Amino acid sequence: MSAPLHQLPFVNLYVRLDQPDTPLYRSQEQGQTMVNQIVPEAFWPVVEQFGVNVRATLKDSNEGAMTVDGVRMIVMQQKMADGSVWACAQRINAELMKFQNLGFAPHILNHIGSLGERAGLIVISGSSGQGKTTTAAALLVHFLETYGGLAFTVESPIEYILKGRHGTLGQCFQLEVNGAEAWADMIEHAARWNPRYLFVGNVRTPEAAKQLIQAAATGHTVITTIHGSTPEEALTSLLYLAEPAMGAGTRDILGGAMTALIHQTLKEDGPFVHYLFTEEGAAADPVRALIRENKIGMMSTYIDRVAARLAHQMPKSPPPAMQQPRPPLPPLPPIRK
Repeated sequence: MSAPLHQLPFVNLYVRLDQPDTPLYRSQEQGQTMVNQIVPEAFWPVVEQFGVNVRATLKDSNEGAMTVDGVRMIVMQQKMADGSVWACAQRINAELMKFQNLGFAPHILNHIGSLGERAGLIVISGSSGQGKTTTAAALLVHFLETYGGLAFTVESPIEYILKGRHGTLGQCFQLEVNGAEAWADMIEHAARWNPRYLFVGNVRTPEAAKQLIQAAATGHTVITTIHGSTPEEALTSLLYLAEPAMGAGTRDILGGAMTALIHQTLKEDGPFVHYLFTEEGAAADPVRALIRENKIGMMSTYIDRVAARLAHQMPKSPPPAMQQPRPPLPPLPPIRK
């Protein structure tokens, strides 16, 4: 009797599509996340059917989202140099984790949770598989439940199903992008609805980067995810991606639009986070200045200061409601030339 797919504790599942071959998986069990294992024979029938479903669903596309046996996955297929065709499925938790349960330190959690009151750009960065989209989705839902308003997500493919009502006054719509050339148009169309919140998953083109930075600079709260092994690398990647479409003033616009950068790495006991933020309405904010002056590599100087500062200012109770604004934190020291 075949075992159901949801009982296989995989993070990634690797299946050959063009002919029979031994399927492999990476386990989500502690201590096994980086080791490939052979899929037990009890799962082979359902894995074979999964391969059939991949070919039928993706067809000529290289990437998409699927739900099989109650398991939601991001699925990619690729023809290799030797002519073989393989699929990689990345498991998505069916139930979105609550923002309060992400595992962030309390002082960071409280401050990030209050950013929904501000307009501007929130960048969530990290290497592949470090939970960037999980954090982004949980943060967006937290904003909607806490502050209300309209949200749009623009993704390819959609990972978490967020459409519908959140809290009393929060509403989310989701757009799925088909083709790299459609990213900028989708972001522009979403912005025309005048949403309070906009989530753009893994920005990939110069025009898309331009649209999301402009949206953040013109009154929207924009959350985006971007790959990068360090906070500085991620922000530099976004800057270089946007410059071909935005021109010489890109650093000034990005600096003015920047609200926060959250860089996370998943550890066995939870996420390890580097966090930077700007002061609302402070044009001379040191993080903004580093972006404008093309000194992003110096941002590591401020990460420890920010952590200590937030720990010192940690509230004893949850963040206040939106009609009770948080008092401003004292400014960071100026940049030394």
